[in-house]
Amino acid sequence: MAQTGAYETRTPGRQPGAHETRRPGVQRWRLGVALGITAAILVAEIIGAAVTGSLALLVDAGHMVTDVAGLAVALGAATLATRPATSQLSWGWRRAEILAAGVQATILLAVGIYAIVEGIRRLIAPPEVHVAGLLLAFGILGLVGNIASLLVLHAGRGSSLNMRAAFLEVANDALGSVAVIVSAILLATLGWTRADSIAGLLIACLIIPRAFMILREAGTVLMEATPSGVDVEAIREFILSVEHVRAVHDLHITEISTGLPVLTAHVIVERSCFHDGHAPRILDTLQMGVAERFPIGIEHSTFQLEPVGHLGHEPELVDTSVTEADRNGDGNQHRADTCASA
Repeated sequence: MAQTGAYETRTPGRQPGAHETRRPGVQRWRLGVALGITAAILVAEIIGAAVTGSLALLVDAGHMVTDVAGLAVALGAATLATRPATSQLSWGWRRAEILAAGVQATILLAVGIYAIVEGIRRLIAPPEVHVAGLLLAFGILGLVGNIASLLVLHAGRGSSLNMRAAFLEVANDALGSVAVIVSAILLATLGWTRADSIAGLLIACLIIPRAFMILREAGTVLMEATPSGVDVEAIREFILSVEHVRAVHDLHITEISTGLPVLTAHVIVERSCFHDGHAPRILDTLQMGVAERFPIGIEHSTFQLEPVGHLGHEPELVDTSVTEADRNGDGNQHRADTCASA
């Protein structure tokens, strides 16, 4: 009697996340250094905003608060991601970095909205900004610290969405420090008090789009959408091109965390393949193909091999690309069931 088979496969000799920038210890070190630098700048900018009354410096300090919180969350997520899987958490804490990125982006968005509201209010009724020279000094101090943090985070920014969100936060802060410096120069040379409010609005305009971008990417992973750059139809065509494969259904490609795509599929093969030794060969071909034939290799794949006619036992057919003939075992009759003689 024909049987179904579920196989979980990984490409031999290739381990996901082996790149240097994805090593957990390296990520934690980068995040820890950046967190220390940013926290020191935050204290200085809070003092500066209180002394000068500058909105630009206050908003930048608020942005620094989100940076400190975001970097702390990112560091915690990077630490959690190293914990082993359990029976309750079969993927461990790998998705913690996605949640951390979403939290960072949400905080960024809140700061950006506040900056816009407060900036408009101050444009209408500009308050007095004191000590332009001191404002300039704090702006330069912030920029130097941001550049130092960026240098630390730069090499690891592509290793995960968590690291990328942290890098973007610090990059936005660096641009915010530039805006503070420019507003201080305009205030000192022209006495234009609205320059501070405009600088705060510019910082907000830098923050909000990037916050939405990170939220969208984190949401895409949490919604288990197909990872960017993966062509599902090309993979489906490859599976169908494998000898003795009659159909494929319930093909799902998702992403557990950055750089960890996974694939599951039900593959219908000719009945005699379960008896003559062709099933393992088909499995090897499918596994190696999805791992090596495409721009984004999927090293963690699970294929369930099913005999023709098995779909009749599945009342809910998710993948509508499978025809009723395939469900009943009558499809593709022009392909002879010749596994034994192949």
